[in-house]
Amino acid sequence: MIKPIEYLDEAEKITRAVDHLIYITFTLVKDKKILIKSLTEIKKAIAYSINAILQYEYLIKKITIYKDPELNFKTFIQKCAKDYELTPEEIKKIQEIFLLIKNHKQSSMEFTRNEKLVIITDWETKTVNIEKIKEFLSLSKKLIQNTRNKILEKYKKT
Repeated sequence: MIKPIEYLDEAEKITRAVDHLIYITFTLVKDKKILIKSLTEIKKAIAYSINAILQYEYLIKKITIYKDPELNFKTFIQKCAKDYELTPEEIKKIQEIFLLIKNHKQSSMEFTRNEKLVIITDWETKTVNIEKIKEFLSLSKKLIQNTRNKILEKYKKT
């Protein structure tokens, strides 16, 4: 049962670093690269948390893990999210950050305006302000905490 805990530890480490980037570094520097890095790292932390959940649920034989990440994500949403106290709105936020990172990777241009990150792709323009990034960070923290509590709770029972 070491793999889920390793994923959670890594997610927590990333989340602490992003917390510092957002609340300390960005307030001083106001650089778009910090916003982009923060979004990317929050997505990574959430992905690690989801992997921890999937690995744990697989170990206790509640789900099957597939080679296709999209199938695994659907499994997470359908079979695991509710057990880890995620609301439908929080699931939508997770999907939103994954989409933002996908747009960032495909973007033709990015810039900041009034502390907002503007991502321009061929088909749309997305803006993300610092408050939205803080919401994503808060969601990441909640997901890590809920996952850690659930795994440790079940671990203590065995």
